[in-house]
Amino acid sequence: MAMLEADRPVLASFLVSVLLLTQLVESDLQVIRTVEEDNLILEKIDCDAACESRCQLSSRPHLCMRACGTCCARCDCVPPGTYGNYDACPCYANMTTHEGRHKCP
Repeated sequence: MAMLEADRPVLASFLVSVLLLTQLVESDLQVIRTVEEDNLILEKIDCDAACESRCQLSSRPHLCMRACGTCCARCDCVPPGTYGNYDACPCYANMTTHEGRHKCP
């Protein structure tokens, strides 16, 4: 029985060490996930190609390309298609002119 009483502090410190090690591993995994997510955010889209696709049916293609290019540079996204689909890129949709109209085509 005396042997068990002496082993309790050792067993308790072992369990605490295992719990701390588990926490460290989990926090390292979280940091790795965050870095991977940040790398995805840092990828830039090709604004020229995206805007060319967006403005291909515009009656004023040069004006459309200029406005789209500005919006794409600021938001780093362009909604798919030639019109609408603003829900795919809220930043793009929320930019307005001084008159309150959509800035981005």
